[in-house]
Amino acid sequence: MKSHARVVVIGGGVVGCSVLYHLTKLGWSDVMLIERSELTSGSTWHAAGGFHTINGDTNMAALQGYTIRLYKELEEITGMSCGLHHVGGVTLADNQERFDQLVAERAKHRYMGLDTEILGPEEIRKLTDGLVNLEGVIGGLYDPLDGHLDPSGTTHAYAKAARMGGAEIVLHNRVLETNPTKDGWEVVTEKGTVTCEHLVNAGGLWAREIAAMAGVYLPLLPMAHQYLVTDDIPEIVDILKSGREFPHVMDPGGESYLRQEGRGLCIGFYEKPCEPWSVNGTPWDFGHELLNEQFDKIEDSVNFAYRRFPVLERTGVKRVIHGPFTFAPDGNPLVGPVPGLKNYWSACAVMAGFSQGGGMGLALAQWMIEGEVERDPRGFDVARFGTWTTPGYTVPKVIENYQMRFSVGYPNEERPAARPFRQTPMYDTFDKMGAVWGQQYGLEVVNYFALPGEPRHEEPSFKRSNAWEATAQEVQALRTGVGINELQNFGKYLVKGPNARAWLDRLMAGRIPKPGRLSLSPMLAHSGKIIGDFTISCLSETEFQLTASYGAQGWHSRWFDQNAAPGVTVENISDSRSGFTIAGPKARDLLAKLTHEDVSAGAFKFMDVKRMTIGMANCLVQRVSYTADLGYEIFCDHMSVQHLWKVLNEAGADLGIRAFGMRAMMSLRLDKWFGSWGREFSPDYTPAETGLDRFIDWKKPADWIGKAPATAEKANGPARRLVSFVVDAKDADVVAWEPIWLNGSVVGFCTSGGYSHWTGKSVAMGFLPAAEVKDGLSCEIEILGERRRATVHMDPIWDDGGRMRA
Repeated sequence: MKSHARVVVIGGGVVGCSVLYHLTKLGWSDVMLIERSELTSGSTWHAAGGFHTINGDTNMAALQGYTIRLYKELEEITGMSCGLHHVGGVTLADNQERFDQLVAERAKHRYMGLDTEILGPEEIRKLTDGLVNLEGVIGGLYDPLDGHLDPSGTTHAYAKAARMGGAEIVLHNRVLETNPTKDGWEVVTEKGTVTCEHLVNAGGLWAREIAAMAGVYLPLLPMAHQYLVTDDIPEIVDILKSGREFPHVMDPGGESYLRQEGRGLCIGFYEKPCEPWSVNGTPWDFGHELLNEQFDKIEDSVNFAYRRFPVLERTGVKRVIHGPFTFAPDGNPLVGPVPGLKNYWSACAVMAGFSQGGGMGLALAQWMIEGEVERDPRGFDVARFGTWTTPGYTVPKVIENYQMRFSVGYPNEERPAARPFRQTPMYDTFDKMGAVWGQQYGLEVVNYFALPGEPRHEEPSFKRSNAWEATAQEVQALRTGVGINELQNFGKYLVKGPNARAWLDRLMAGRIPKPGRLSLSPMLAHSGKIIGDFTISCLSETEFQLTASYGAQGWHSRWFDQNAAPGVTVENISDSRSGFTIAGPKARDLLAKLTHEDVSAGAFKFMDVKRMTIGMANCLVQRVSYTADLGYEIFCDHMSVQHLWKVLNEAGADLGIRAFGMRAMMSLRLDKWFGSWGREFSPDYTPAETGLDRFIDWKKPADWIGKAPATAEKANGPARRLVSFVVDAKDADVVAWEPIWLNGSVVGFCTSGGYSHWTGKSVAMGFLPAAEVKDGLSCEIEILGERRRATVHMDPIWDDGGRMRA
């Protein structure tokens, strides 16, 4: 074993071997993998080996597609077999809500290039040779790329391909310590010490223990998962004799997945009475063992399966596979640079290793070598969980995710496990007012306030929900008077120091404002793609406040750390500075009641920022609003929040002040076509595509990050553009990812949408080819399988002549 490598990967499962292979594929040959036992020890060896492309996150789906296509390439490179069986698969829908979900997924696939298909019961019957009892089944979604493989053969193929690229693999060598050095990491093992520049934790079942060696907590938990393999089944034998194979069948209503295994069937379950495994840590001597059979916890699932697949009831069970594999709280992988540690990378919680392992290996290798990922990684980025996560949070969320893995996923759904956890000082006050809660980055956030007599929860739905009337009233109150909303769900950063302005000039593409003013600016990656949209408030020449998405804190803080410079300090004050936004035609009247400062239109202009005392609280007030109305953001420290709430509401009583939530906010912003982080603005898009280029300071001399590609795109023009639509919708509005049809073809997709309660219109935003964009263009948007007429609107659907700026 050599004593130095550029990269050390800890863990020899399918994900660790994939990372190792992709590092060599992209040009790094001085790489090493260290495994405590044999390759595939842990979860890989006992995996069911199924793979599929379908995923609610379009970037995850694309990476899963890459994974599946990669297997034939591995076979060609290595001469080894991955045991591929491309048999296709169908997901059943036994109620209308589940069918709506499948139809919505099929719509996404139209512009993703996935050749999926909605099938009716009779088509499913033919596909499955009549072996599925279709009682109650409305239809299904067929994916021809579904299949299964040999887990061990595939992992060894990755390993051989990596070795062919120069990688070293060291087996039977447990890692004992990981210690940071000036230039990287020291990895102490049973066979000696290795120093490296980069360390990758692909520890699988032992990822928590490996992370703890570096002082890091990774939010993941092994779950005990059970599947059965049957004896030979005559009907399956007959299918094989005809030269075919039985397809995969996912039955979400029965919490099961079914596929052919040899001359029989394999069926696995995501049962409700599930079992977390080794909550307090995975034993180091665990490896190729299985857990004891537990038929009792899957008894109800088996009985349901006997009804859905009657052939199972008259077939013997050859063997039971019961073993652990790891989940993150939301079921997605934990991949990427771990915040707070230099050159420490996570490749963990990839529970669908044979659907996602190749894509995750590619993504991490790109991140390490090229500095960023080809596709938006936020769905699997380890930074999406902050330092606030604890085992007490992770365990109930993982259990919930396991239990609901096959449940219908609604766009407005708020799942309840591990909540409420993180709360602002206003939580009890809002709760007594009838708040219906959502969460962002672990924080409880008001979605809307239930009306008297209404339930205190929003019904999950693909259509307009029971939040409709309450949201409409909140919008009406703001547009005609004044509304108030808590400012906690902003990420907030204090940038100080003699070099603060110069540092911001390099990080931000936009203009850095003068003292007393604020500006809006995109923050770009080196590729020119958007990694943040910020409000920059200049408090003095050496002090600035940045505000952005609350849920992007981990992402943004890591970027700031990676670009640290002398003479600059960056402090995350997201949870120590809060306050309220007030907006509406009477917002200025309210503010004037509470301060001795001159807040007239001439003295307090749009995009001004001032320090002032409101009531007894020292505040930072900036004249800007996401509601597209006259408005102010009023920041104070957490200790003053309740006082500020009290004085604002008392002074606003005769002005009709009313609290509003995020459902109303997201309706209001659409009136002016304001984009939203994670929807219109993301690392998949560029400033020119989204219109954020209007906030770029093209003339500033600073060599800001992303300048060259952004300038080139400006010269050539983008291939697509973000545009806005008024939609002839009925009872369901655009959410995101719906395909846009023009002249009988899919030419784009939606980024977000909703109902504008103030204008009474269903609206949407999305991308069209730049050459097609023109005001009044008529096209169609597919909502829940139905094409609805949509008209491009280049101007805002509501603008009172400048009330926001007046």
